[in-house]
Amino acid sequence: MTTPMTPAPGYDGPGAVPLAAPRARVRPGRIWYLVGLLVVLGGVAWLVLGLVSVFSHVNSFQRVAVPAGGQISLGHSGGYVIYYEGPGAQSGRIPPFQVRVIPASAGAAVRSLAPYHGSLTYSNGSHQGSAVLTMQVTHPGRFTVETPGGTGLPAGSDLAFGDSFGGGLVASIVGGVLLILAGLAGLIVIFIIRIVKTNRARSPVPAWSPPPGPPTQP
Repeated sequence: MTTPMTPAPGYDGPGAVPLAAPRARVRPGRIWYLVGLLVVLGGVAWLVLGLVSVFSHVNSFQRVAVPAGGQISLGHSGGYVIYYEGPGAQSGRIPPFQVRVIPASAGAAVRSLAPYHGSLTYSNGSHQGSAVLTMQVTHPGRFTVETPGGTGLPAGSDLAFGDSFGGGLVASIVGGVLLILAGLAGLIVIFIIRIVKTNRARSPVPAWSPPPGPPTQP
């Protein structure tokens, strides 16, 4: 008498259990979303901190009232920019007036005053200005600022003396925007790669079964 043999699980036939392939791990992992997000946040921080630094620099400019004039102290030689602050500064409609910068301390010297070529404006709270002149200082010190013919300027107008902040402003905007775009592009690329690999992993894979066992003997 022979006993029928039941095929072991995994063999073809009744009761056979197909072997399922293990689920593949999708790469890159979700942790890379955090990397892209950090790059975006870094770009936002770069942009915000850069703009705060630029406008803080604008607030630190030395100012004299127009047409009253006054004195300023310049701490280094080289180039300066003179900004007009008052009504019309943003639109460029600035009434004509003259500016004189006269040395008021021993050794102080101004080499030249010239019109500012280009357009550089700002609006920072109560300070709304437009670059009108460039100034070359040979030796730093105290200077007296006079504005002949400035009686026609609106009340509350000022002249601000400082560096050109255009380069810092461009660097802040361009650097921040590039980092933000790079982070967003990275997030999009990671998302697309994960979607493609996830769809491939979910595609049906033919189950593998071992060859059938030896036939039973009657």
